[in-house]
Amino acid sequence: MIVGFHAPMPPAQTGVAGYASALLAGLREHVKVKSGARQADVHLYHLGNNQLHRDIYQRALERPGVTVLHDAVLHHFYLGALDKDAYIDEFVYNYGEWHRDLAVRLWTARPRSAADERYFRYPMLRRIAEASLALIVHNPAAVKMVLAHAPKASVHEVPHLWVEPPFSPPAKLARLRERLGIPPRSFVFALLGHLRESKRVATVLRVFDKVRKQGLEATLLIAGEFVSTDLERSVAPWMGRPGIVRVGRTPDREFWQMAAASDACINLRYPSVGETSGITVGLMGLGKPVIVTESDEVSRFPRDACLQVAHGAAEHAELEHYMMLLCRSPLLAGEIGRRAAAFVAARHCIYTVAESYWEILCKYGV
Repeated sequence: MIVGFHAPMPPAQTGVAGYASALLAGLREHVKVKSGARQADVHLYHLGNNQLHRDIYQRALERPGVTVLHDAVLHHFYLGALDKDAYIDEFVYNYGEWHRDLAVRLWTARPRSAADERYFRYPMLRRIAEASLALIVHNPAAVKMVLAHAPKASVHEVPHLWVEPPFSPPAKLARLRERLGIPPRSFVFALLGHLRESKRVATVLRVFDKVRKQGLEATLLIAGEFVSTDLERSVAPWMGRPGIVRVGRTPDREFWQMAAASDACINLRYPSVGETSGITVGLMGLGKPVIVTESDEVSRFPRDACLQVAHGAAEHAELEHYMMLLCRSPLLAGEIGRRAAAFVAARHCIYTVAESYWEILCKYGV
């Protein structure tokens, strides 16, 4: 059997590229795989919520196969890929003629789509779900989203792949912390990756400020590129405050060295997009305690292997509680990290994930 493999690949600036590259190597242990093939016994398409996936989306409609939804909300993809009339028609196709006026309002307000919760309520999955032979998702939230749009779709949940980063010796990590100006005894929280409103950056900054005012020796390392210039401007006054270390976009190797040099990580997501965060899985795999937003997206993670914060009114207080707890209890932080690493090594490793893909592809190959 030949599998046609369709995904952005490194050095494309998307987490899907790293995932796809690792999965490609794992699948080749089971089957012959051809990247970008026009003819194959079964095609595997990787879709995310950005324009790097536009051509792949069209191929998935023209030559249906098995589609991997790395994001189960494609609304923002359509906002970038379609003009006004096509976007409105696509919205109506998903939700009915009686929602046409809402589609017009959403198109008009699209500059606010990164932060406006309305855009996350409408995943717009019907067309790809109905066209695909089957869909692969990474968590129960995404399964629910797909079936809400296409009740007869064949949906398979496969754990997100853990791509293990290169090992960094402790001495090298200590030098990195020193180079970043982090005091030797400081407890380092890291906020990493693409910085957007849904990662609750402003909330993290406010809570960190309260933690520092409690007299705790803590550092907040913020590494990554702001997706939204409005968000970047709004949090700019915080960036020069004591305890905050700001680093821009870095190559993957340096990114994961900074992750390894941290003591705990914060990766909140609200509103969510049915995505299992590759960064969260990677951080847990490194043995870091990770603070995440409680949701169906993280419901497969054991409660003793991460710290889950409710969104809404309780978010601020719960985040403060967990940050202070970790600062005051480094042994507890280490134990949570060890449990996280063990869980990821067992459930998210390349061998387990590639075998699951292989079994699914066998069901739909010609």
